Amino acid sequence: MMYYMLIFWPDFDYLCNMKTLITISPDIQSGAPVFYNTRVPVKNLFDYLKAGDSMDDFLEDFPSVKKSQVIALLKFIEKTLSFSDSSHGQVFA
Repeated sequence: MMYYMLIFWPDFDYLCNMKTLITISPDIQSGAPVFYNTRVPVKNLFDYLKAGDSMDDFLEDFPSVKKSQVIALLKFIEKTLSFSDSSHGQVFA
């Protein structure tokens, strides 16, 4: 069964800023999402965090990624997953 979630984003300007945070292009890392202006896949950050490494460890190993980019991405994910009010979105089966 496939689910689709429609989110009515309360902070649309914040969402629009995602285009300066993440790039998805078939010409860069075969289309994997990367941090804007880098070739560093976003997945690498989550691999580091899952392995118990710190954000600073990640930033040290990938100096082309800015700390502000990592923080903005984590805030975006937090906002996306923190909706407790059902008026923000609906799930359809």
